Amino acid sequence: MRRTLRMRRAVLVFTAIGALALTGCGDDGAGKDKPGDDAGKGEGSAPSVTLPKLDGEKISVAAVWTGPEQANFTKVLDEFEARTGATVTFVPAQDPIVNFLGTKIAGGQPPDVAMIPQVGAIQQAVAKKWAKPVGAEAKAQLSKNYAKVWQDLGAVDGTQYGVYFKAANKSLVWYNAKAFENAGASEPKTWKDFLATAETISASGVTPVSVGGADGWTLTDWFENIYLSQAGPEKYDQLAKHEIKWTDPSVKDALTTLAELFGKPSLISGGADGALQTEFPVSVTQTFTGGDQPKGAMVFEGDFVSINIAQTKAKIGTDAKVFPFPAVGADSPVVTGGDAAVALKDGKGAQALLTWLASTDAAKIWAEAGGFISPNKALDAAAYPNDVQRKIAEALIAAGDDVRFDMSDQAPQSFGGTPGKGEWKTLQDFLKNPKDIAGTQAKLESDAAKAYTS
Repeated sequence: MRRTLRMRRAVLVFTAIGALALTGCGDDGAGKDKPGDDAGKGEGSAPSVTLPKLDGEKISVAAVWTGPEQANFTKVLDEFEARTGATVTFVPAQDPIVNFLGTKIAGGQPPDVAMIPQVGAIQQAVAKKWAKPVGAEAKAQLSKNYAKVWQDLGAVDGTQYGVYFKAANKSLVWYNAKAFENAGASEPKTWKDFLATAETISASGVTPVSVGGADGWTLTDWFENIYLSQAGPEKYDQLAKHEIKWTDPSVKDALTTLAELFGKPSLISGGADGALQTEFPVSVTQTFTGGDQPKGAMVFEGDFVSINIAQTKAKIGTDAKVFPFPAVGADSPVVTGGDAAVALKDGKGAQALLTWLASTDAAKIWAEAGGFISPNKALDAAAYPNDVQRKIAEALIAAGDDVRFDMSDQAPQSFGGTPGKGEWKTLQDFLKNPKDIAGTQAKLESDAAKAYTS
């Protein structure tokens, strides 16, 4: 896909997020319908989707979500139960989810529906003949509510298998406003400015960047944002499909850029060793605790960071602010991710749940709860609880068919989605030794070549 004016408009919207400084963005959702209590209908309006009666039917849904994400998704399932009479059970899953589902299927106990967070994993589920095609009712909701790109991401060889329910903007940097203020730092627009800002914050006595390196997926996101901005969308698409090798000069350039940060341990909370022992949730909370002396002044990751900020005393828009990932090339990148519902059993209940998750009513419930961005273009942005999430969601929708999906999530899971292996492990090794760019490229290519041909 080529970058169009629509993509540039989306980039401008993301830039506006930082320029507006995002002040006064507390919860402004007072008085809205509470999730699970006719949520999504809107006052005096009919439901946006018709669901069948499923009295007595039991449905199981597997997902890797835990904590607040699981709790908010449960609100969505509760409303489905209220409308249909079905009983829905949440099944906690582990990464890599394909391995988890394989165990369940081998044991004769597959869940009815699985929330799959990687495009590559959906393709694997189809190849293994686990996934069931999306029914007519769910496809009608997708056609009405989703841009073509989100439909295509859930399709394999022209057949629809996935319903993308939860999206993510993975091109954001969140920061401790007090730490910035004390250092006299301002929001950077370019990668060069970002590094200069980091040095300014470091000179004030606060470590500038918190990195959740114990979770390898965060490091793939660092690479992808730099690569998309620096190499451009066409190269990004080629590398995502392994049409060019990881030994390509464009990969060398991106790793060299990333090493400008990773190669300076003083700029990273705990240095490389500390970062590799820091899980993603901690990388966020340690940025927004400790008052004006946090362990890190900035943390890079998606809109879902707001869930973890909510576990601290920091208020989004005042204590915690956000700016777009800095431009390495001409434009700031716009990288997205998402979780798709895939039916693993034939049956009325599984298909009804897919239909529900493709509806505006379902999206509204989690949107109001916070920590969620929907790819559903029909969802009223007023559903989001604050201006920060509202702007992020509007930018995602404005990007339309020109968003770029997380590269590692498009890869075979053995390469792009397995802890301790493939891209995750190699980039963890790179964080520890960012001087070995050639060795990193060679290892990435070796693992990718095996994964894409298996």
